[in-house]
Amino acid sequence: MEKQIVTMHEAHDEHEAHEGGGRACMSRRQFLLSGGAVITLAAVPGGLTFAAQALKADYPKVKIGSLSALKLGKPVTFAYPYPGVRNILVRLGAPAGAGVGKDSDVVAFNQQCTHMGGPLDGTYKDKHQVLGPCPLHLTTFDLTRHGMVVSGHGTESLPQIVLETQGDDIYAVGVLGLIHGYSANINGRRS
Repeated sequence: MEKQIVTMHEAHDEHEAHEGGGRACMSRRQFLLSGGAVITLAAVPGGLTFAAQALKADYPKVKIGSLSALKLGKPVTFAYPYPGVRNILVRLGAPAGAGVGKDSDVVAFNQQCTHMGGPLDGTYKDKHQVLGPCPLHLTTFDLTRHGMVVSGHGTESLPQIVLETQGDDIYAVGVLGLIHGYSANINGRRS
């Protein structure tokens, strides 16, 4: 009497043959092969162009101030991309991520905490170039580093308003990050 050794793979294949060959879910092998196909698509020039276009929003270009009118460390409030969306424009006096102007020190950020939407109005600290702490859970954001979280419960950076200059004029042209309470920054519904 001979003993037959059957591997798990062979037993599975035999079971599939008896059941008609269909699977309710993807096998590990199928998952890896399909994942490889996606990676290959991404490596092909233009392969994921459609995805990048789908993520790009067409923001309005709005004049929000002038370089000569900004005072060092004194924030100016403005609404963008909708009326009622509170933002600040401030000259920090030190180069900042995505800063504009001669010294790359002019930045703009939304004034709602990314954690739970707490109001950050009036919390700018010039000495440390931060916005906060949020009155709800004390999150503070570094305005020199794209609004990243310094402390508190927040896990996402503040939405940074993308700025452009033309001569002395400062324009808001986009938003980096999702404004708290909106499903999308442009044409989005308030949650």
